[in-house]
Amino acid sequence: MAIIDVLKQGAQVIEAESIEGYDIIGDVHGCASVLVELLEKLNYRLAADSVYRYAGESVRKVIFLGDLVDRGPEILQTLRLVKAMVDAGEAYIVLGNHEFSAIAYFTPLEKGFLRPHTLRSDEQINETLQQLEGVAEEWQIYLQWFKTLPLFLEFGEFRVVHACWDQGLISEYLRHFETPCISPDRINECVDHKSLSFRVIDRLTRGISLHLPEGIKIKGRDGYLRHNFRVNFWTKDPVTYKDVHFQPDKLPASISQRLLSDDEKRQLVYYGESEKFLFIGHYWLKGKPLPVSNNIACLDYSAVHNGKLVAYRFNCGDKALKASAFVCIKTNDFPEGTINE
Repeated sequence: MAIIDVLKQGAQVIEAESIEGYDIIGDVHGCASVLVELLEKLNYRLAADSVYRYAGESVRKVIFLGDLVDRGPEILQTLRLVKAMVDAGEAYIVLGNHEFSAIAYFTPLEKGFLRPHTLRSDEQINETLQQLEGVAEEWQIYLQWFKTLPLFLEFGEFRVVHACWDQGLISEYLRHFETPCISPDRINECVDHKSLSFRVIDRLTRGISLHLPEGIKIKGRDGYLRHNFRVNFWTKDPVTYKDVHFQPDKLPASISQRLLSDDEKRQLVYYGESEKFLFIGHYWLKGKPLPVSNNIACLDYSAVHNGKLVAYRFNCGDKALKASAFVCIKTNDFPEGTINE
């Protein structure tokens, strides 16, 4: 087993040399019963202290890739289950864009809120607020917890982030703040979209998007018209839109072969194949779970939208990403849900 660095998550320090491996789980979005089924398939069992723990002889931990809230039918149960595991040291979690959206939605400014209460933002958080309506004090606990979560985590052999690993921004962030975690002060700085705090949180939890040419829009399966499209960060020397396009909504054929401008290329980042293994969520893929590159796996397969809740079983010392290491539970018995950004 490879020696893994000591990992710091807030005040928590784990001597990870004793860990056999990690089970990394994609966006749950309120699918608690499916999460329980996945954990049990991975051999985690509910202990007497109401915490799911690995039941094997070795030591394994779970890593959640964020986006616990919104969309699904069991948001409160999801929050209780995951926070209990994290608090007990049985799991880690990184901040997702939906957690940060919830923070911003409830962060007041002199006029309005950090995330304006528009029709779209209201719709995104509506399911969460409805389900937690009777537990307002508990919801405040979760909001405060979100504000302490790390944006990224780096282990000896792999890294995790919700949407995009941008080493330049991460290095700059660590130089300034010396921790992967966010804080109330950094959240308040996000009112300025040019601030380091906003740029890092936005990039790591939402990834990179390019603007569509003027006059062209994409209607997503959520019904929203979009003026931009999500792109990947692992294509070396991309030339066209098609080379970097990475989302379920297809590009119009008229622009898929459009050449990337110099300005658009400057907006991209590249995660090389010599870098550590990287696990991400965020992109609600379809089909059979597979690595998206030799060293990157996306684990978001639209659990709440008739897709799958997906985990990757990483064993310390693994030399390659394997299709056989993906473990999933189909959720095709769920009703069609509203997909928001």
